Amino acid sequence: MTTLLELVDVTAFYGSVQVLEGVSLSVPDGGAVGILGANGAGKTTTLRAISGTVRAGGTIRFDGKDIRGMRPDQVAALGIAHVPEGRGTLGSLSVRDNLRVGAYLRKDRKNIQADIDRLLELFPNLKERYSSNASALSGGEQQMLAVGRAVMAKPRLLLLDEASLGLAPSTAKNVYEAIGRLRSESGISMLVVEQNANLAFTLVDSATVLETGRNVLTGTSAELKGMDEIRRAYLGG
Repeated sequence: MTTLLELVDVTAFYGSVQVLEGVSLSVPDGGAVGILGANGAGKTTTLRAISGTVRAGGTIRFDGKDIRGMRPDQVAALGIAHVPEGRGTLGSLSVRDNLRVGAYLRKDRKNIQADIDRLLELFPNLKERYSSNASALSGGEQQMLAVGRAVMAKPRLLLLDEASLGLAPSTAKNVYEAIGRLRSESGISMLVVEQNANLAFTLVDSATVLETGRNVLTGTSAELKGMDEIRRAYLGG
């Protein structure tokens, strides 16, 4: 399987404060990789370094191209979609219009409605709320909408930040099941930041664990689930 995204010794800064101390990971084309870690470990900053919203050092390659230092709009145009923590849906717009906003850079205008229809089959909750404003949706529905809006750009890589944040356990499970269906049907690659490792392992093939801005463990989902330190820290075992 070819590598789509590769990070080598990536550092990142907020002003003069260094948050990432040298993160390395790779995402195969068509694969899904998780980033686990406690609050403050550097998970969200890693995604921001990729999408160009923080100052970063080291090497960030996407499809063989060096993207470190690119503007966020340039990164998005290459085929990387970022669903940030907190969802960020456009509350005054309907579900329909939020999805169409996601497709605003696309050239294939005639295929947009067909792609919306496919998304609504994958996310039936959104189909029922198609004409509702995003602000009227539940937290789980807003998260599905945020993912759907990102996917409407037809990206090759989806950066997903804490999709379960603020959701009841049953709702978070439903959201991850919907994202899993999306992955199965579309083959989109994913880099998934998640504090709930149980949920992450339902979606990703492998994961890396960050502590204070560095990788401390990397392995397949099965390998990590079998480690005592992972069970104690992240699986409630």
